[in-house]
Amino acid sequence: MEENKKKSKNRVIILLLFIFTLLASFFAIYNIYLLNSIENMIRYIIMGILLFIDLFLFLKTRKIWKRKTKKASKHIGLILFMIFYILVNATVGGIIFYLYGTINSINKKWVTYSSSLVVLKENQIEDVADLKDGKIGILDDSSSPEGYIIPNEVIKENKLKEENKIKKYDTYTEMLSYLYSGKLDAIFLSSDYVSLYSSIEDYQNIGEETKVILKKEKKILKKSTSSRETSSTGKSVKDPFTILLMGIDSTEEGLDKNAVANGDSLMLVTFNPHTLNATMLSIPRDSYVPISCFSGKYENKITHAAWHGTECMMQTIEDYFGIDIDYYAKVNFKGLVHLVDNIGGIDVEVPADLCTDDSSRGYEVCIEKGFQHLDGEGALVLSRNRKQLAGGDLDRGQNQQLVIQAIINKMKTISNVGQFTKILNTLSTNLDTNLSTPQILSFYNIGKDILAKSLNKDDSDIVSMQQLFLQGDGQMIYDENMKMVLWNYIPNKDSKKEIVSAMKQNLELEDHEIIKEFSFSINEPYEKEIIGSGPYKTNYLYDLLPDFTGDSQAAASSWAARNGIRVSFTGGNGYVLRQSQPAGKRIDKLTGTVVLTCGGTTTTTTETKKEETKKEETTKPDEPKTNENEEETNNDPSESEKIPNESSGTPSE
Repeated sequence: MEENKKKSKNRVIILLLFIFTLLASFFAIYNIYLLNSIENMIRYIIMGILLFIDLFLFLKTRKIWKRKTKKASKHIGLILFMIFYILVNATVGGIIFYLYGTINSINKKWVTYSSSLVVLKENQIEDVADLKDGKIGILDDSSSPEGYIIPNEVIKENKLKEENKIKKYDTYTEMLSYLYSGKLDAIFLSSDYVSLYSSIEDYQNIGEETKVILKKEKKILKKSTSSRETSSTGKSVKDPFTILLMGIDSTEEGLDKNAVANGDSLMLVTFNPHTLNATMLSIPRDSYVPISCFSGKYENKITHAAWHGTECMMQTIEDYFGIDIDYYAKVNFKGLVHLVDNIGGIDVEVPADLCTDDSSRGYEVCIEKGFQHLDGEGALVLSRNRKQLAGGDLDRGQNQQLVIQAIINKMKTISNVGQFTKILNTLSTNLDTNLSTPQILSFYNIGKDILAKSLNKDDSDIVSMQQLFLQGDGQMIYDENMKMVLWNYIPNKDSKKEIVSAMKQNLELEDHEIIKEFSFSINEPYEKEIIGSGPYKTNYLYDLLPDFTGDSQAAASSWAARNGIRVSFTGGNGYVLRQSQPAGKRIDKLTGTVVLTCGGTTTTTTETKKEETKKEETTKPDEPKTNENEEETNNDPSESEKIPNESSGTPSE
């Protein structure tokens, strides 16, 4: 009787072990299955072996369960095998589950957005309850979390619409200019507004000149505001593709919070997996291009597109270059530091002695000119610094390409799972992308091809990098929204045409141009060609309205006649004291007649002229007029309301 109880107990133990074995096996098989496109043949063989073992164990367990007289000692081998099998499957499945989950978290599903209600520091308003009979500005974009969604929640929660007028505007900068001029009492901005706008000359002290009376954060499902930021075009990475790399200069770890940033680093990359060739174009942040999400798609600095989110930036670049962007990757500069450290540093030719703040803005880091081995902070100096470079942002873009090339080259030295895991954790924390997890896993095959190529070549560049350069010229242009003159980088159309052709050739959208002639001299070092760098015979600057102040009526009339501009004069018959349209405004944007106010007589001396100008500006300040009957949604004030501001930006803005 006792022996039968033992046999029954052993059979139950074996049955339970088999159930756990089956669960562990299915857990491993499921996770192995998730590794889509990675060594498919090997994966299928392993899954087949596991299923065969499961079938074998099922038959053995069934046989033992039916044969009640079998001795317990006969089952020890089977029990030990089952325990070992459970441990192996649980370990393999667990590792894959962790790695897959880490990769899956790179594409952020949720983002925390933060919006602040901002007033001028001098304003007596200290709390949202103090806002009465005022005008509050919000963004006229229902998809914007920080400019529209959160502000409307704040307005509803605090019943601000009952005692205030809510006005909608196309851009943040338009609201900001009206806040400073007194047309608005409060505006809703991204809570990062100080870092966003302090690089603009007239707003460099915005942190001291404004104050936040209310701040609200909201965690929003990313695809609810932009499906494109969550999912890509679905294009396979086995075919030529484009990816937009965006560097976010933030002192905080991670990208869980919205990082609008200033589009601090923009790099458009095309990659051909068939040839392992890539083109890299660093887009100057001050490039003057049509902004797709602005009303009328008017031209502005491309960096300003980032204020309206990743989708606006992607669409702007697509429209301008005529190249579809398949993927994007937004990288925190903190992540760059950790990534370079995790791969053991990079080797790169530093073009000059450079110094800048560390990633936490706590101390200064310097690197020396020449071939250097850089750690993460050193790589950040090379990627971030532009003020000490002759070409400013243009040279910085070239340096960022050097850093990326060095990182790709160093990746082939990864030798253990621990190092790979650290890299993966860094990317999952400090990177956001619209690549799906299966698409990210597909890069395994590209990496395998790159590694095979590197083993068969003596050179260090395992991916052929073709540098592109957007040539252009600087020009001071009046910004209609900011009501100020800013420095802009006007791309050369011939340069743009060449780099677009190079990108399309690499994407196999155009046939490659075969180079039939090549000359060199052994006395001169070979320099790699940078497509788009020129020189070109033509520049493409805009015709701008000059500053007529101090000019005679005859001189102003003569210039206007030559350029097809209608002008009229008021006041005296002497020199121009002020003008109705601001200097620096594009002539093609002018409407109507430019009114020039004159004073004195044509015999007025220079000193008298200066005094008259000063007196005229003092007695007749050119402030925007307030129309109390203006509709709430009106964001296009008449020309008479616009400020002919003569302030100017600089190339470092």
